[in-house]
Amino acid sequence: MTVRIRLGSAAKRLFDTTFALAVLAVTSPLLLVAAIGIKLTSPGPVFYRARRVGRGGTSFFMLKLRTMHSGSDRQGAITAPGDCRVFSLGQLLRKLKIDELPQFWNILTGDLSIVGPRPEDPRIIARDYTDWMRETLEVRPGITGPGSVYGYIYGDALLDPVDPEGSYAQALLPPKLALERAYMERSTLLRDFGYILLTAWAIAAHVLKRPIQLPAADVRGARDWAPQGPYPGDNDNR
Repeated sequence: MTVRIRLGSAAKRLFDTTFALAVLAVTSPLLLVAAIGIKLTSPGPVFYRARRVGRGGTSFFMLKLRTMHSGSDRQGAITAPGDCRVFSLGQLLRKLKIDELPQFWNILTGDLSIVGPRPEDPRIIARDYTDWMRETLEVRPGITGPGSVYGYIYGDALLDPVDPEGSYAQALLPPKLALERAYMERSTLLRDFGYILLTAWAIAAHVLKRPIQLPAADVRGARDWAPQGPYPGDNDNR
């Protein structure tokens, strides 16, 4: 079993590195245009270095294109819909997830994987994570995964603009991490590739306002940790 796990980890790391290099090569012109746009529309640096917690509780800086006015991140870790800290171009970059592209560099440095639990702000982990939530820190975090897709489906609906951090901890964090925890038990390289395709569809569907579904097995597993949901297919009022 140990040999199989090591071989699987090596294959995943090779896939992650190869995929990240290809993405950075293809999207470098887009990153350049976005960087120029940021410099022209908002004073401050092009990149934002977000402190996050990775595998084993190790802290690292995750790269993003800056989408908020410089220094406004000190007002809170969670960005709610319509947050005035996000400048106009930043809203577009966030909607299309272009601001996330620099994170492929974090894959090359070994801090991130393509698919895995989204890395969280250390303040939220210290304040809001329960024991089972901390189990998601046993694997390398990812750019995308079940929790990321879940955010496309419910993020805007479950976040309260008046109390974004409180509503995130109470309503969004438990089902999101439950999906990540469930996926840890059935993760394979092939299923990772499935989530890459699902993420591409989720970005398009979010813009086109089309429905998004998650694998039924992950939803069933997530109910063991966060039965309250909501999950796709529930009779909610989205």
